[in-house]
Amino acid sequence: MASFPSDIEIARGADIKPITEVAAGLDIPADALLQYGHYKAKLSEPFLRQTGSRDDGKLILVTAITPTPAGEGKTTTSVGLGDALNRIGKKTITCLREPSLGPCFGVKGGAAGGGYAQVIPMEDINLHFTGDFHAIGSAHNLLAALVDNHIHWGNELNIDPRRIYLRRVVDMNDRALRHIINSLGGVGNGYVREDGFDITVASEVMAIFCLSRSLQELETRLGNIIVAQTRDREPVTAAQLKANSAMTVLLREAFSPNLVQTLENNPAFIHGGPFANIAHGCNSVMATTTALKMADYVVTEAGFGADLGAEKFFNIKCRKAGLHPNAAVVVATARALKMHGGVGKDDLGQENVEAVLQGGENLARHIRNVKTFGVPVVVAINRFHNDTDAELAAIREVAAEQGAEAFVCTHFTDGSAGAEDLARAVAKLADSGASQYAPLYSDELPLWEKIRTIATTLYGAHDIMANQKVRDQIHEFQESGYGHFPICMAKTQYSFSTDPDLKGAPFDHEVPIREVRLSGGAEFLVVVCGDVMTMPGLPRVPSAEHIGLDAEGNIVGLS
Repeated sequence: MASFPSDIEIARGADIKPITEVAAGLDIPADALLQYGHYKAKLSEPFLRQTGSRDDGKLILVTAITPTPAGEGKTTTSVGLGDALNRIGKKTITCLREPSLGPCFGVKGGAAGGGYAQVIPMEDINLHFTGDFHAIGSAHNLLAALVDNHIHWGNELNIDPRRIYLRRVVDMNDRALRHIINSLGGVGNGYVREDGFDITVASEVMAIFCLSRSLQELETRLGNIIVAQTRDREPVTAAQLKANSAMTVLLREAFSPNLVQTLENNPAFIHGGPFANIAHGCNSVMATTTALKMADYVVTEAGFGADLGAEKFFNIKCRKAGLHPNAAVVVATARALKMHGGVGKDDLGQENVEAVLQGGENLARHIRNVKTFGVPVVVAINRFHNDTDAELAAIREVAAEQGAEAFVCTHFTDGSAGAEDLARAVAKLADSGASQYAPLYSDELPLWEKIRTIATTLYGAHDIMANQKVRDQIHEFQESGYGHFPICMAKTQYSFSTDPDLKGAPFDHEVPIREVRLSGGAEFLVVVCGDVMTMPGLPRVPSAEHIGLDAEGNIVGLS
């Protein structure tokens, strides 16, 4: 039996259309495109302004159970669902985040989908794409350079070098840059201080980029980034350093959404890519709102499981952008549920209905959590070749107990044909008017109570805990006029708790708050729980060791 082709082999063999043809299907004229070669383009700013008067389509969120090494396939399902909706005659655009180079060369691989549910050109999307991440990194590092330059040339703002919060960024996993000393080499190089790097997707600039609805709003938000404190403990912003206008110039072209296509030549916007831990984990508001004006249905995703990505999508992105999601899809696999049920990675190929039912507690809580926001839910079972009928039936049983219908999907191997049943159910749900979306908490609720509400309602926690220093910080932010900000919870993606080894659906635990960070431009409070890294490292055997060029100059090893 022939082996199944790799993702890159499938993508390379696709019948790809010129991007002008894909755009024409959305009534986008060729002169409204800023083309990057034949198969990818940005939409021009004048054209984007013209779309504002159209009615919005239906918004569908794809989220997932708690991630495991066994895999869930959230992006693959998003692409498969978008293709399937188009297949049944529903004009649909898929909106995704852009991949980061760090995971591509690390362990996770790319983020263009998989199998026969991919966005293309796959290699371009995973590697540099249209340069958006480089622009975001440049804008961020310009601000960092201006901070040190201001101190070097007299420090008129009285910045305390011990209280500089802005770290530099690079779009690569590099643990050696987590903690550094900069400005060594003498007086001419500035003041020596401790510093560090974050990965670009963890930058507040990235979060702002994806939440802004215009260049004017982008510039204002960038100016509100708090970079440091003075010696009198007063905040210092990017606007005080006169940095935000130049940063906006660097981001002007990047700010326009990127148009590409799926393997089945359906349109997809891929734009922005913030971390789902330290940031909100959603693609840009610009891409989503533009797509809603141009399609009957828009399929988007949010990073990691529903406790992180979907929670931030509902509480931060939808709140800030005035979006009203019409339906949600929770992706699950029998393999992942068996792992949540206690099965080791080496034994996932063996039938184990009991483990599926036990791990199904994780799926059940995610379904309940999404429904807490008033959004109706269906479950997509992303089928693997060795899943048994009994295991799939067990997943349907778990979903049914929570009032959600589950559909077995084979879009990875069969493309849109493998997700038709899911597409029909999602369209029916979105059209039903059943969504009563509302954020989990009000703007007026105090910051501490917002954090507690997320932990107790969504994580199954008994309470939250923090030392006096953190409590005082939260109180200070509350009293300083930031109490209306939503919360961006930064915790492990591998558990409802802060212990990544605690699988399933733990309850009655406490959530320890390690630190809080104010994102003045993104307008949320980052609450760091447990051990969360903003600069990942490479694994023992990074994917980079297997990526290269063949004799014909084609890229090999990219996944």
